[in-house]
Amino acid sequence: MNRLVLTAQLLERGALRYTPAGLPALDLSLKHESQVTQDGQPRQVFFEIKARAIGAVTQQVAGLEMGSTHGFAGFLGSQRNGRGVVFHVTELD
Repeated sequence: MNRLVLTAQLLERGALRYTPAGLPALDLSLKHESQVTQDGQPRQVFFEIKARAIGAVTQQVAGLEMGSTHGFAGFLGSQRNGRGVVFHVTELD
């Protein structure tokens, strides 16, 4: 199963564009910070991840304030160049 649910802050949002199939698309940069428990020990987690919204969810994402924190859900896929991953956002909480 490939499903990611993440609470994150919206750092960057690119310009609205359209896929070759005519779907609206937005490229995003998200930042996550939290504390988790690993092997019984607390651990601080901090990372930034590239994300992409395609289709109907782009309207919701376009309305978010920069710097605001939200729940994002979706899946991980490869970037166009095949290096690294991108978080494909399909739902917004």
